[in-house]
Amino acid sequence: MTRFPVFITAAVAVLLTLAPPAFAWEAVEQVKAYPVSGQSGAELYRSIGDNGPVISGDRRTIAHTTFKLTWGRDYRERGDGSCVIAANNPKLIITYTLPKPRGSMPSSVASSWKRFADGLAAHERVHGQYIIEMVQAIQDVSVGLSEPADPGCHKVRAKLQTHLKRLSDQQRARGREFDRIEMGDGGAVQSLVLALVNGP
Repeated sequence: MTRFPVFITAAVAVLLTLAPPAFAWEAVEQVKAYPVSGQSGAELYRSIGDNGPVISGDRRTIAHTTFKLTWGRDYRERGDGSCVIAANNPKLIITYTLPKPRGSMPSSVASSWKRFADGLAAHERVHGQYIIEMVQAIQDVSVGLSEPADPGCHKVRAKLQTHLKRLSDQQRARGREFDRIEMGDGGAVQSLVLALVNGP
């Protein structure tokens, strides 16, 4: 069996059963497919190794979640010389990059692939939910944030940046911890890969 490195967002299975909280804004979620081919699970996985998205240097991954985030912020200078962030409205686009077979395959392989692909998509969407939660946390901490004696709102902008870094670092740490668990022995992602490769 040819082995390829597997890098994927991971998830605690129980999270899949929980409905995400409702926010005042809504993320746009889209899927970008890359083509793979094969007549067996092992061939499909080999094709993933050849065609998966590049994440660093020449390293490829099975699936990938990225996002584009922009903000509509309302900085208001007040009569006492302070500045407050009166509103901070996000526009979030999440893109899930996932493998998609081209051409036909035996029915037994197609069934095995569907189980693999469904599990893979579920893991990526949990990672997307973590991104959504990070964005909401940014909005929560930023609206009403203020600094005294801040003409031009320079100080409050700098203060916001410290929160952005902290929340971004937390989100990345969550992803790394999921990777560690799910990619380990008996982890969900490892199980998905082994079932595909060792199946029909």
